[in-house]
Amino acid sequence: MKLDILAFGAHPDDVELGCGATIAKEVANGKKVGIIDLTRGELGTRGTAETRDQEANAAAKILGVEVRENLAFADGFFINDKAHQLEVIKMIRKYQPEIVLCNAIDDRHIDHGKGSKLVSDACFLSGLLKIETALNGHQQKEWRPKQVYHYIQWKNIKPEITVDVTGFIETKMMSVLAYKTQFYDPNSKEPQTPISSKNFTDSINYRAKDLGRLIGVEFAEGYTVERYVAVDSLFDLK
Repeated sequence: MKLDILAFGAHPDDVELGCGATIAKEVANGKKVGIIDLTRGELGTRGTAETRDQEANAAAKILGVEVRENLAFADGFFINDKAHQLEVIKMIRKYQPEIVLCNAIDDRHIDHGKGSKLVSDACFLSGLLKIETALNGHQQKEWRPKQVYHYIQWKNIKPEITVDVTGFIETKMMSVLAYKTQFYDPNSKEPQTPISSKNFTDSINYRAKDLGRLIGVEFAEGYTVERYVAVDSLFDLK
């Protein structure tokens, strides 16, 4: 299955929080999108790996993605080495995306920056002919995405491009709140975390609204880029 966009997250819920509205918009526009989670989020304070699996599947259905896979790397302890790069390369070559979305280049959680660099490096290496990989007994062809974009997470990183996601923020919020164990629930008896507060849940909406204000739309999501983004005409810009 060839995808238009492949979104990677270090943990289940990273993609929903970072680029859920963008994914919902692209799916509505007829694009084929998939999600790859690097870990099962097994070190999360709230919930379990099993509940995260269930929540991730529910969120994927809400977003309407074609496929979601989990590489089951060690939460908190995966590294950017050859073994991990090859597993990510297999996914890139399997789905041959034009665009890859991945974690923030720097963030509060150590896995986010690590995951960002791991996926970025794998996107480059995936295009090298002499790196051989096989999946399900079949040799894979080299493939390099045209663009790698990094979504923004906990830290307020200045975006280099923005996507107008007006009309899709509700779908994003539904996908985020599919992770019932992770986010604000006044009846939960589990320990509080930085993302379980009402303020954090509210911030998903107001951050997108504020970024939208800055570009003259209702809601937006921002990204940093690895190379210049070209347009055909100045009139392509909002």
